[in-house]
Amino acid sequence: MLRLSKLTDYAVVVLVRLSGMDGVQTSPGIAAATGIPEPTVAKVLKSLAAGDLVASQRGARGGYRLNRDLSAIPIADVIAAIDGPIALTACVEGSGAGCESQGLCPMRGRWDPVNEAIRKALSGITLADMQVALLPAFRLPAHQAQLQSAAE
Repeated sequence: MLRLSKLTDYAVVVLVRLSGMDGVQTSPGIAAATGIPEPTVAKVLKSLAAGDLVASQRGARGGYRLNRDLSAIPIADVIAAIDGPIALTACVEGSGAGCESQGLCPMRGRWDPVNEAIRKALSGITLADMQVALLPAFRLPAHQAQLQSAAE
């Protein structure tokens, strides 16, 4: 079964939450707003920053902000930032990961079209597409999100 990591699921939640908040947000603030433990949020944000999905700002008013709108973030980018390249098997052409049977394997390269189809499908779904299905209570208007953050 193809299954994404829990961190990828958390990354989607964090990114969608960031989109509903104005300005730079801290990992403790995001953790409080999402119910995800703060160390996990910090780990997810670090990976998302390395994947250029969020930008970090240091200092007393530091934190994180989205680098682009949710409609410009395909779920494939989130998965790649957290879990690495999208592939069903480790034996993908050009992956650098070999196996002991690579030279004799009759299936060598045969998974590439399958992996590419999955990548293409996931690249066609944005976080904005996924956000549409969220409960209205989670999609707080920016001014309500700020009030909630200030109260916490």
